[in-house]
Amino acid sequence: MITKTAPSLHCLDDIKDEIREENTARKSWQAALSEAMREPRELLEHLNLPLSLLNQSQVTPGFPLRVTHSFVQRMQPGNSQDPLLRQVLPLEKGNINTGWGSLDPVGDHNAMQGPGLLHKYEGRVLLVSTAACAIHCQYCFRQHFPYQQANPLGTQWPATLAYLSSNHDIHEVILSGGDPLSLSDERLARIVAQLGEIPHLRTLRIHTRLPVVLPQRIVASLLNWVKKSRLKVVFVLHINHPNEINQELTDALSQLQLPGVTLLNQAVLLKGVNDSSETLVELSHRLFQTGILPYYLHQLDQVRGAAHFEVPVQTGHELISAMRDKLPGYLVPKYVKEIPGEAAKSPIFG
Repeated sequence: MITKTAPSLHCLDDIKDEIREENTARKSWQAALSEAMREPRELLEHLNLPLSLLNQSQVTPGFPLRVTHSFVQRMQPGNSQDPLLRQVLPLEKGNINTGWGSLDPVGDHNAMQGPGLLHKYEGRVLLVSTAACAIHCQYCFRQHFPYQQANPLGTQWPATLAYLSSNHDIHEVILSGGDPLSLSDERLARIVAQLGEIPHLRTLRIHTRLPVVLPQRIVASLLNWVKKSRLKVVFVLHINHPNEINQELTDALSQLQLPGVTLLNQAVLLKGVNDSSETLVELSHRLFQTGILPYYLHQLDQVRGAAHFEVPVQTGHELISAMRDKLPGYLVPKYVKEIPGEAAKSPIFG
């Protein structure tokens, strides 16, 4: 007869310590998320910028300032043209052109097969999992999306699973938002486990900016559900400028690479942020050093309120050409735009 030995008190103490550490980590990222800056005055004071700039600031109505302290720490004090600051707080007169752009620039509404379930491309579906973000990027193409009426994970979840199960040509599910990593790991683990039970699904893609602006989001509980899933997991990060990459982010992402996660980046071409070949070349180098492969360089989606970010396509052609001259092919992202109704992202050739 085999006798089971009870765990020693020392072992139990170790287990309790691990649980306590995990709970502390979970609280820390959620607390940091809740403490994000929301007042332009506070942000300007923190960066030693004159409050007179508030007279020029024109944040899109209904899409207020929100930025984590971690991201703010990477901004240059005293520089009103800092490329990270420009993404969250426009400081230009007349930067909101209400006659330019659309409330639904990529055709999300027409692609919905159910609340928040977008089936645009063959073999792939996208779930708009949450409205919450750690940062409000002022060029966000979903800043006018009707999140409250379009949640595929709430009471609609059984219908969402039924749609995925009945469409055998779907092999990839994309979690987007908002930012799916603003959800708790307990909830994400349940969602991913149920997706993994659908035999024809092979890939789980997560579009997120949260680890970039809040690196402490990469905690043991997140790594746990990633490792447990039978699906191949791909994280598509959103990094626009090399200054967004610091040692804290590099250390956090190194943990994600251990369970075999593929890390890709998609950037948006933005006036005054990354519209120079030097910046884009440096971004590709920094991404690769961090274990991330450059994937897409997006032409700005023409969302209402973001006209001041637009870079002419001809300039984009010139930038990509300069990148090809200076980088190996695998570090040159695809220059693309999204055209509503098209079967895939459309390459922009020059």
